[in-house]
Amino acid sequence: MFASVFKRKKLPHELQGSLVALREVVGEVEAGKDAMTGTVPSTRSAGTPLAEGVLELERRLATAQTLMPDWRHPELESEWRTCDEGIRDSLERARLLREDPPELGGFEGLIWAVDQLLEPLEAFEAAAERFRTLRR
Repeated sequence: MFASVFKRKKLPHELQGSLVALREVVGEVEAGKDAMTGTVPSTRSAGTPLAEGVLELERRLATAQTLMPDWRHPELESEWRTCDEGIRDSLERARLLREDPPELGGFEGLIWAVDQLLEPLEAFEAAAERFRTLRR
């Protein structure tokens, strides 16, 4: 009786490969995000230079972009497009920051810059949620 109550719903077979591929993409995206948040000083670290964080973000997002087609599926097209656009937007923002860096004016400016670069990548949270809703 309890087994049926606590049985985890399964993702349809045709979407399992897409989920594996999405996890690979998210791994790269998260590593890029970590590089950017690592630029923010804390009580334990002075933070890495912003330029290094931006370059690592660009490198990780470029890898994620090459992996994106692997999780594309008609049932996930809307989420896929939003994530693809998020990567492109974040890469463009990183390029602009790298090529024409603004005067950040301290800690608050750095937080603003990091937030601006990472905001488009929030689309991946919606994609992960979509996979959860597709479990049957």
